[in-house]
Amino acid sequence: MKRYLYIRWKKPGPGEPGHTYSELDGARHEIRKVELFANGTRGFADAQEEIGGTFLGSLPVPPLAELAGDPAFEAKEIAAEEFQRQWLKRR
Repeated sequence: MKRYLYIRWKKPGPGEPGHTYSELDGARHEIRKVELFANGTRGFADAQEEIGGTFLGSLPVPPLAELAGDPAFEAKEIAAEEFQRQWLKRR
C-alpha cells in the first residue's frame, strides 16, 4: 500500500530543501519525491529521472512516529491527491 509523506525542515541549510513530498511503496521506499527550496526552485525524482539535485533514498523512510520525534522537522502523512498536486507542479 502506498503512503504519502510531507516533511518541513525547520531550519534548512543553504541549498537544502525546506519542504519534501514523498510517495512511498509498501516497504517505505521512495517511489517519487518533490523538494521545494527557499529560492523557489523545485527538485524532483522518480525511477526515470533526478532533477535539481533531488534523488530517491536508497533506504526505507523511517516510521512516521520516529520522524515526528525529531526536533529538526515536522512530518505528517498526506493524501495521495495532495502529493499529486505537488508532482504536477514539479516542472
